[in-house]
Amino acid sequence: MAAPQEERSPSLDDCLKLLKGERDEQRLAGLLLVTKFCKSDDVASLQKVYEAVGTHFLDRLLRTGSGSGDGVDNRDVYLQLSVTVLAAFCRVPEIASSEEMVSRIPLILEIMSKRLTTNILEDCYELLYLVSTAREAGVMTLINSGGLRVIAPQMSDLPDGSHAMEVAIKILQLLVTKLSGESMNVERFLELSLVVAAVARQFAVLHNALKFEALHLLSAVFSSEYSALLHDPLRSMPDNNWADYMRTGVVAILQNRVAPSEKLHALILAENMMSILGDKWLIGRVKLPNVDLPADRCLLLVLESSHVEISVLLNDLAYKKYEAPKNNSTVEDILLKQRYLPIMFSLVEKIIKHISSIGENEGTLNDEAVFQKVIKILNEIMGVVLEYLKDAKEHGNKKGDDLLASVRVTGSYLAETPVACKEQVQDLLDYMLSVEGEDESSPFLSTCFLLPFLCQTTMKTEGCKLLASSRGYIAVVEGLIKLIEHCGENTDDDGSIFLACDTVMNILLKREQISLKPEISTFSRLLKALAYWTDHTNDPSVVMMAASICSLIYDFTSEEALLKQPNFDGSSLDSVARLIARSLSSWGQDTSDSADLLEIITAGYSRWRGRFPTIGKHCR
Repeated sequence: MAAPQEERSPSLDDCLKLLKGERDEQRLAGLLLVTKFCKSDDVASLQKVYEAVGTHFLDRLLRTGSGSGDGVDNRDVYLQLSVTVLAAFCRVPEIASSEEMVSRIPLILEIMSKRLTTNILEDCYELLYLVSTAREAGVMTLINSGGLRVIAPQMSDLPDGSHAMEVAIKILQLLVTKLSGESMNVERFLELSLVVAAVARQFAVLHNALKFEALHLLSAVFSSEYSALLHDPLRSMPDNNWADYMRTGVVAILQNRVAPSEKLHALILAENMMSILGDKWLIGRVKLPNVDLPADRCLLLVLESSHVEISVLLNDLAYKKYEAPKNNSTVEDILLKQRYLPIMFSLVEKIIKHISSIGENEGTLNDEAVFQKVIKILNEIMGVVLEYLKDAKEHGNKKGDDLLASVRVTGSYLAETPVACKEQVQDLLDYMLSVEGEDESSPFLSTCFLLPFLCQTTMKTEGCKLLASSRGYIAVVEGLIKLIEHCGENTDDDGSIFLACDTVMNILLKREQISLKPEISTFSRLLKALAYWTDHTNDPSVVMMAASICSLIYDFTSEEALLKQPNFDGSSLDSVARLIARSLSSWGQDTSDSADLLEIITAGYSRWRGRFPTIGKHCR
């Protein structure tokens, strides 16, 4: 009896013969064989199979499987088969980048919007990812066909750590890089907020490479040009668990041994979370199952990591700017580090604000040991920042957004602890007031950032001496003039104007004690600015503040001396005289809120009125 022949495995030629058959049944059989023996990395075979089956049959099969009408049996089988083989074909770059594949994206998205099995959904994601990465037209078609609208609601239903979730995150990374501020609308912001919430969970619960993919996606979203407009939709999320997931993920990254770049991404998330939800996000218990984080863990990790990052960034910046050979790569590296530095400083400023509120708000940091540790780290950060400013001063460098950001964070800290780093601040105060941002033609913002500190330190004679000896008082006066000129353009300017006024007044009140010889040219321009300020308001606090400073300026000058100054004429004198008259007219009224100011004005008037005949005409 003859031995039975071994059953022969189907070959590629057998598959191709079936695919080239005249009947659909033959082609279907051929495609089934493709899924069984054709490997996804066998590019040559996949190319031959794709050419053999033809695009028309694939499209018919896809539409048959995706149709909603009756009369077609095994519709799910057709859909699974068509999507699976199309995803396999997209492993060939030439096929993935073809017009035919790009044109199928809208239909694939339509299919995904229906309830699908996990296997079909995975193949759909695979296809979209391969087509989007193969050609620019692919990702743009995905965006314009509503890819975000379809993918965003599905994210929360995908199994944690699944292949579908992994590919979905990769697709979203592509989409985020292509979304522009102009292309965003209310609907897209809501969709993106759903993405952030779903990916935040993966960021927290996973402990594999996908955790870092989730981190990179979240960092890309929050580093985008439109990220600020995403804050409101995120605040309005009905489920606040996403914020706890975010904190859990940030803590996991910062407390483990990971690449410095990953920690930087985590700090970017922390800065944005504090911008969205405030200081409360940084501290308190996480309300998630199986998660036990001490209330202050995130605060300490963020601050310690910021300290390390700031030290590294400033050290590298100083080396690149002053010691390294100048070339294109050096310039690019400097720009990159200068972009990250304000984020780290912003985190520190937010923590300073949080610490300063302790005692005012319940639920804040209560552990004294932790509080002292936070203060210690903040002092160390300020020491690093001031050393960087000292280095810049020694190199004669006064211009740069990195320097301006350094002055800003220093000002934020000194506003809360005016005596901190006392000797360094004394040595650098004049320099800090001379720092300009890249887009500034003269120092201004640096003065504004330091005003809270200057206002406090000039309450004491020692502080006034420091500002007078460094000629920093001129920077304050110049800043006050500019603030008044821009009054109304920014609501934050109002607070800065009064801080500057208080600082100038502190110095003028102690003028004789500190042996200050004011420059009349500077103060004559301030007189004009103060008169202008009050001409545009009926606010009595503004009138009294401006008039009291004018009165103190009149103490060390005369009408004759003022008229010799450029751009100060009789009209200017009349404006100031009207201001003084308005303030004096409140005599005898209920001015309890400004009684001290009125006393400064009236006492001054009795001293200098003989030197200012114009004042007499208005005050009869």
